[in-house]
Amino acid sequence: MQMSKIQIVETLIIIGLYIISYFIFKLVVNNFLKKTKLERGRRKMAIRSIQLFTTITAIIFLTGIWGFKQSEIALFASTILTALGIAFFAQWSLLSNITSSILIFFNHPLKIGVTIKVLHKDYHYEGEVTDLNYFFVSLKTKDNEIITVPNSHFFSQSYSICEQKETQKQN
Repeated sequence: MQMSKIQIVETLIIIGLYIISYFIFKLVVNNFLKKTKLERGRRKMAIRSIQLFTTITAIIFLTGIWGFKQSEIALFASTILTALGIAFFAQWSLLSNITSSILIFFNHPLKIGVTIKVLHKDYHYEGEVTDLNYFFVSLKTKDNEIITVPNSHFFSQSYSICEQKETQKQN
C-alpha cells in the first residue's frame, strides 16, 4: 500500500474512534453526573468540555499520522497555552470568556433556570438564564427577548439572583 493510503485508513480509524469515544464519554459522564444530581446546565457544560478534550486528542493523533514534527506540535501547543494565559488577564479577549465559562461552571451560583438582574452603572436588565456556553450566557427577558451577556461580564459587574424555576429546584 502507498503511504498516503495508509494515512487515509488511519485517519478514518481515528475519526471513527473519535465519534465512538465521544458518544461513550457523553453517555457515561451524563449518567454519572445525573447520579450526583448536578444541574442540567452544568451537565451540559461538562459534556461540552469532554467534546473539546476528545476533539483535541483526535487532532493530536491526526497530526501524528500526517507527519507533523514534534517540534511543530509543541510550538502549536505552547501557542495555545500562551493564549490561554493571556485570557486570564485580558478582559476584552474572547479567551477571557472561555476562561470565565470554566470558572462559572465550577465555582459560581449562575445556572440555567435562574432569573438574574444585571446591575450596570448605565442600565439594568433582568432575565432567566436559558443557556451557558463557552462565550456567552443567554438571558430571556419577560418580553421574550434574548440577551447574550459575555461570560467575563459576570466577574466585572454586579448582579443579583432573583428567583429559580421550580423544576430546577427539584433536580
